[in-house]
Amino acid sequence: MLITNVRPWGGDAVDLEVREGRIAALHAGGTAVVNAGNSNDAVDGRNRIALPAFTDVHVHLDSTRIGLPFREHTGGPGVWNMMCNDRENWRDTPIPYPEVVAGTLERMIARGTTRVRSYAQIDVDCKLERFEAVMAAKEHFARAATVEVMAFPQAGLLLEDGTVPLLEDALRGGATTIGGIDPCQLDRDPARHLDIVFGLAEKYGVDVDIHLHEPGHLGVFSAELIFERTRALRMEGRVSLSHAYDLANIHPDVTARLMEQMAELDIAWATVAPASGGTQFDLAQMTDAGIRVGLGEDGQRDYWSPYGNCDMLDRTWQLAFTHRLRKDRLIEHCAAIATVGGASIMDRTVQRLSSPDDRPGLAVGDSADIVLVDGETVTSTVMDRGTDRTVIHEGRLVADGLSVLPVPAA
Repeated sequence: MLITNVRPWGGDAVDLEVREGRIAALHAGGTAVVNAGNSNDAVDGRNRIALPAFTDVHVHLDSTRIGLPFREHTGGPGVWNMMCNDRENWRDTPIPYPEVVAGTLERMIARGTTRVRSYAQIDVDCKLERFEAVMAAKEHFARAATVEVMAFPQAGLLLEDGTVPLLEDALRGGATTIGGIDPCQLDRDPARHLDIVFGLAEKYGVDVDIHLHEPGHLGVFSAELIFERTRALRMEGRVSLSHAYDLANIHPDVTARLMEQMAELDIAWATVAPASGGTQFDLAQMTDAGIRVGLGEDGQRDYWSPYGNCDMLDRTWQLAFTHRLRKDRLIEHCAAIATVGGASIMDRTVQRLSSPDDRPGLAVGDSADIVLVDGETVTSTVMDRGTDRTVIHEGRLVADGLSVLPVPAA
């Protein structure tokens, strides 16, 4: 494949030569056809900006109403009330539920996301039904996106008998990450909760991701229990914290201590860029500390929230906005987090961002996961969020003009 006349990270125009799913060469703009020969797989970049494709490391593909009629939000406050609202309504779809899940993933790919870590709710109500729908969507779009599926106990591990065996069924059925959630506040037995989560991770050789909504020192207590288990089981580089926003909202010394431990244990952080009235983690400071930071959209216009539209470029804007960033280099850093930052969480062989000024992912040898977007600069692209997009996954053209293209079978 030749991708002609593109500007990697908004720089000078080049022609990208792709072979066997990776960037094989960068030629001066307009010369690749001469150097590499004629190709039936040429993509005209039209002087658009080339970015590494987006990576969504925190999405609930199983909790979505994308493609369905808009509905009034009916959830009550708190994780349990929101979960109950979801449980009461998620089956009520005018088209088959698996098609809703697959349609959400398709829309994400069309907008430039080719790497996805999705939660799949598993509890005594839905059992494996939601997990199987996410797995089916993953299989259907296997040539267009890399999807990891997480077995996630949204309703807790201990509140309802039968949850843990169902999680084990999902891990045997292809889940590559085991989730946990609010060990103190939801299950009210943090030691047992985390022993189960880390025990399953050790037994099945999978990663761990903990949803942490807990406030203040309660969240710090849970985080330190997670750090203890990560260290004891030598799971460095295999654990992520999702949300965990209040860890930055207690005292600077506490935040610094927690960040130091996260960096030491290579514990990643996934944010969905929520509105926050308090102090937030400093994105540049986390990157400088060596912490892998990724971005996700969370639910997609679901029973928890009316927000979410499958567009990680929109969410990149939100990340910059909620962190009150104005300098171009820091807004571009948000784009790096939304692309390569998340990729380094899903695949620890991907080099983590080394500084807020690092713009990797488009060099010779890198995976040809690329999104072409219109814009003068990366910052203007984030601000304008145009729709003229072309998406390449592992060297294959998979979407153009916000439509997913048929991808030939291997």
